[in-house]
Amino acid sequence: MGPVSEPSVPLARLFAIGYRSLVDGLHEELPRRGWPDVRPAFGFVLLALRDSPASLRDLPGMLGTSKQAVSKLVEAMVAAGYVERDADPDDARAKRVQLSDRGRQLLAAVEEVYAELERNWAAALGEERLQALRADLVSVLSATSGGRLPAVRAVG
Repeated sequence: MGPVSEPSVPLARLFAIGYRSLVDGLHEELPRRGWPDVRPAFGFVLLALRDSPASLRDLPGMLGTSKQAVSKLVEAMVAAGYVERDADPDDARAKRVQLSDRGRQLLAAVEEVYAELERNWAAALGEERLQALRADLVSVLSATSGGRLPAVRAVG
């Protein structure tokens, strides 16, 4: 029997289901790989800090969430050893947050798991169709954001 065709299902719902499937798969696999304490919200901070440290006061805007939520999240990630918080070199009154070595190792593990989950999608779709899907998503998303992919945000 072939795949179920449901053209009336909105893309937003299909993307939400696909996203949830990948995130759930990730969080089922991470404990098996020695990462039992990772919460889904950690991923937004990992991505925000992947290329460079950020000011603690800038993270709520980057993540699209409240100062209180970011403060609690960063505190949990500091306690787990995934991020480090120190004085911002540009403003002694501010705090800077950056990935720790453990945080970079977690990010690498996450990328490995996502690659494996994507191989499952490739098995269902075929590698060529999966790469076409990726290219189409990049095209659509970057066209609406000035030619580059927007940041991943927790909300809105």
